[in-house]
Amino acid sequence: MRGKLIPLAQYRQLLNGPEFVSDWQTVDQSMIDMFADATRDHQFIHTDRRRAEKETPFGGTIAHGFLTLSLLSRLAFDAMPGVEGTQMGVNYGFERVRFLSAVKSGARIRGRFRLIGLTERAVSVQTAWDSLVEVEGMIKPAITAHWITLALLDRKQLPL
Repeated sequence: MRGKLIPLAQYRQLLNGPEFVSDWQTVDQSMIDMFADATRDHQFIHTDRRRAEKETPFGGTIAHGFLTLSLLSRLAFDAMPGVEGTQMGVNYGFERVRFLSAVKSGARIRGRFRLIGLTERAVSVQTAWDSLVEVEGMIKPAITAHWITLALLDRKQLPL
């Protein structure tokens, strides 16, 4: 179902059902540096490899937690189906986010998502997802989150 749009009736059946898993995504130093520039967070643990090797338990630079969190959208798009007739999808927020382990520069991550809540409204569908970001070769995930999204439906495609 990766990236596929499915009818709302079929989407409802995903509630408390299968887990959706994205492809692996490499988080390299270039990505970390661009995020540091965009957020003006140039803490040495993210941008100074030599210092991070000497002064941290990570053995090198690590991704910002918020960089990893921001990649949920990309990972989700890769893994989860959408609702047919969606005009646009937006983030609604998080009930809970935990940063459990670091993502080292050069590591590969992927997302795992399970639909645990579905609320239908006149022109939208609100969903809640148990989400986690795992790091290849690590037991503990980088992030766990209860993520809420909103699919805004195209009014022209809704039944009268």
